[in-house]
Amino acid sequence: MLAIVVFVLVAGGGVLLVVGLAASSPVDPVQARLTQLGSVQAKNLEELELQQPFTDRTLRPLVSRLSRMGGRLGSASSTDNAEKRLAMAGNPGDLRVADWMGVKILVGIATGVVMFLVLGLVALGFGAGIFFGVLGVFIGYMLPEFWLGRRIKARQKAILRMIPDTLDLLTISVRAGLGFDAALAKVVEKLPGPLTDEFRRALAEVRVGKARRDALRDMVPRTNVQPLSSFIGAIIQAEQLGVSISKVLQIQSEQLRIERRQRAEEMAAKAPIKMLFPLVGCIFPSLFIVILGPAVISIAITLGGKSTP
Repeated sequence: MLAIVVFVLVAGGGVLLVVGLAASSPVDPVQARLTQLGSVQAKNLEELELQQPFTDRTLRPLVSRLSRMGGRLGSASSTDNAEKRLAMAGNPGDLRVADWMGVKILVGIATGVVMFLVLGLVALGFGAGIFFGVLGVFIGYMLPEFWLGRRIKARQKAILRMIPDTLDLLTISVRAGLGFDAALAKVVEKLPGPLTDEFRRALAEVRVGKARRDALRDMVPRTNVQPLSSFIGAIIQAEQLGVSISKVLQIQSEQLRIERRQRAEEMAAKAPIKMLFPLVGCIFPSLFIVILGPAVISIAITLGGKSTP
């Protein structure tokens, strides 16, 4: 029991490590420079180093060293897959592929060492410790992938919920006389969220000279949400054929509202089936105890009274 508790704590610590590295917000270089100029200058390199956050002083250098080792061991396909998944998750914490590999190796090593010490040396012996240590390395190496997968799904759900409202605002802005880029800027200004972040990035790419159709097309692999992909495809096709974007936006907006209503009806239809399991597992046994409990007690008393001389 103690070994199981320790393993759960170690696994939770690994997940918290990944979340901590991912949740560390990127530092604005201008703001960092202003803060440095406004504060008291460090007298030497040691004081300057101590002014850095704990993650920048300890965890990130360790992760960088492990990432270089993981980069030599990983293949090109695994690197491309990791880069794609990080982009779909919104690049949490500005983690690069090399940093992500370092985090996975660090969590794997920590989990393997703890499982080797607890399950092997303390409980089951050295041979079993080697087995569980190797198993712990594999489990710890895969734990960040599970966390990343959950983050990708949560981001996709958030984008899917934002699409109808975003498209309505975009349609109203275009019909009011704004151009498509100006309407996107208005959406970015008014609606925060992951979809807005993608539009902000597309606008930034357009401002630096990238074609609008290419900037919008690059959003598809970063999101992998089918309604958004259909909307972007319709906008690109309308731009190429010279069709009015306002009419295309209106049609897409109506279609997405219909799809949202259909998804709500689908979820409502699934609700009774999902409620069946807690009813059978939790509520029905309690009802049986309340209803049949007195009867069982009465029968036991009656049978006990008859058996006594």
